[in-house]
Amino acid sequence: MKILFILPRFPFPLEKGDKLRAYNQIRYLASNNEVYLFALSHQRVDDNAVDEMSKFCKDICVARLSKIKGALRVVRNFFSVRSLQIGYWDSRRARSLYRDFEAKVRPDVVYAQMVRTMKYAAHSTFPRVLDFQDALSMNFERRMLKHRSLSYFVLHYEFKMLRSAEFNACGIFDRLTVISERDSEAIPQHKDTVIDIVRNGVDFDYFRPIDMPKEYDVVFCGNMQYRPNIDASLFLAEEVMPIVWQSRPEAKLLLAGATPKGAVRQLASERVTVTGSVDDIRPCYASAHVFVAPMRIGSGLQNKLLEAMSMGIPCVTTSLANASLGASDRRHILVADDATSIAQSIVRLLDDRRLRDNIASEASAFVHDNFSWQSAVGKLETILRQAMTSSNKHEEKQLEEE
Repeated sequence: MKILFILPRFPFPLEKGDKLRAYNQIRYLASNNEVYLFALSHQRVDDNAVDEMSKFCKDICVARLSKIKGALRVVRNFFSVRSLQIGYWDSRRARSLYRDFEAKVRPDVVYAQMVRTMKYAAHSTFPRVLDFQDALSMNFERRMLKHRSLSYFVLHYEFKMLRSAEFNACGIFDRLTVISERDSEAIPQHKDTVIDIVRNGVDFDYFRPIDMPKEYDVVFCGNMQYRPNIDASLFLAEEVMPIVWQSRPEAKLLLAGATPKGAVRQLASERVTVTGSVDDIRPCYASAHVFVAPMRIGSGLQNKLLEAMSMGIPCVTTSLANASLGASDRRHILVADDATSIAQSIVRLLDDRRLRDNIASEASAFVHDNFSWQSAVGKLETILRQAMTSSNKHEEKQLEEE
């Protein structure tokens, strides 16, 4: 099967969740199929990144997008009452490049990631599958409830436009996938629309337990440019940890992740370390007793939780994040939603070594049983084949009728 991926970002290096998902899907699909990659990028793609993806892809086409022109398209889409996200990732020149690349590849199926790439696949004559990944409209809805004034207006506008785009996608693509049941429920759907759940996975050989000194008590990891991660970092450092410090004044917090915004960098102190980009995130996980993901906004599945659990680090998270994860509270993970409850969960784990070990052991078994990349991509491969087959049967039926 010849599979053509359309991605809104080049999938390597792996500093964002959408890149991690695409990279592993490509890596596993390439073992049994021919994979071709068309990727959009607002910055120059490093040669090493292209070399990495060339291990799995038969051919690669990168469409470089201008940030300035993207901003102008955002303004245009606003006055045209269309999604700002789709406008930023759209380009007439890139669409032309895509049509030429698709004609050259002649894929059996096109697999587009996120509604940002809808316009590229919308007019394809080949079977088309869209991976929503997560419900972007729900992400913006949660974010807008945390803002007021102009920010609220812009986020509310984009929430409505993304809901419209997600609904329209249900009538355009042959098959649809999403990362979790919770995200599927949040997407507005046509009658009889089926959205298949294709989870993320964990590289168990890579994210395995590491025996090293515990320099920190609490750790949170993530891309620190991503608004939900910024919000979680501020909430953890400014509201949760002060409660922890009342009983454990010596407790240290580590905030690790790429490109921290100024608001995150300013959290650094004697008791809070902000790393910025790191070459290997695993020592950050392993250097702390407890991993905390206090997510209050956002959508989708938190890969950071899967990685920490796979490495045997006991975790605390919110019910919002656990809705997509599906772990059992007080067995695989501790779930709490307000600053006081999260702080109490952290202190409870820090004070009880036996509880930490039990939660860590159960969590590791849970992710191994439910979040294998091989299993997730196997399901995706079946969906892609079904889309190809059903489309071919439809064409044959039309020819018979003619």
